[in-house]
Amino acid sequence: MTDEDLPTHLCRLGLTRREADTYAALLAVRADDGEPSVGNPGRDREAPGCSGPDEGRAREEDLAQLRRLGLVTVSEADGGRHVPVEPTIALEFLAHSRAAELREAQQAAVNAYSGYRRTVSPQPTENLVEVVTGASIIERIETIEAAAESEVLRFDSPPYHTHGTANPIQIEKLRQGVEYRVVYSRSAVQNAAYYAVNIKPCIAAGEQARILPTVPVKLTIFDGRLAIVSMSFVEAEVNDSLLLVRPSSLLSALTGLFEASWRSALPMHLSGRVPSALTPIHRRIVELLATGVTDDTIAELLGVSRRTLSRHLEQLNSRAGSVTRFQMALHAARNGWI
Repeated sequence: MTDEDLPTHLCRLGLTRREADTYAALLAVRADDGEPSVGNPGRDREAPGCSGPDEGRAREEDLAQLRRLGLVTVSEADGGRHVPVEPTIALEFLAHSRAAELREAQQAAVNAYSGYRRTVSPQPTENLVEVVTGASIIERIETIEAAAESEVLRFDSPPYHTHGTANPIQIEKLRQGVEYRVVYSRSAVQNAAYYAVNIKPCIAAGEQARILPTVPVKLTIFDGRLAIVSMSFVEAEVNDSLLLVRPSSLLSALTGLFEASWRSALPMHLSGRVPSALTPIHRRIVELLATGVTDDTIAELLGVSRRTLSRHLEQLNSRAGSVTRFQMALHAARNGWI
């Protein structure tokens, strides 16, 4: 940060621009240059920029406010001049006050919107469920996910409002420590392009992933306080929309539905008990075998030929003492690999 930035930063903490400039001017005075600090009546010379009595009085008001905030004091040892003091406590107070003002402003905006919704549609359920349609869908999804703080629960199934592209917001949230638990439908995993650009990178970044043949609904729950419910394939063809569900018995039911499905779903990644000698491609094959997708799909997802996959499966079966892919998956489950 440059010295020129200081007044701007102080304004963000709640100081007026004039108060911030006054404080910055005090910090710029060197103790050994003989220059008095800014403005004590009858003692200090006029502050820089003060060209008349009105501006001088304004500067005195600024100094009085800075004293009240604890940023400056009058030093008798320096001839009664205003001098800066160590600002940590004063700045922390300003920061907390500013945060409280922002929370109050946020609540005021929420209350104003609630009043607007009651005016245009006074039904009591209006605040619990909101319908989002058209071009604003992607923006709302991204805004909500970017605000997630602790946990995201998701049923993942096509079609996708984002057209099955990568999800950099989720990658960043995982990096920040937000927990993601995702149950994929088999149709999502079988989509090789979506698997490559979305599923695989998210699992690698720390997502906990499981799979079911189908998921009961397209759903994402953010921090237990807001759910997004999207339309299925058939519904999406006639109605490109989603529902936002806020805290209510409906949200509790959706959360319970996810937890029940999570318990019955199969893991999509290996545990720490998998043998270290297993090659990376063999590890991926075991993971995909557990999902229940076909051998053709596994070959496509791995980018290998069906013949190459068969050779790898023979090697895995030999290692596990199994004959079929089912026995191989059973061996992995019994030995705690997945």
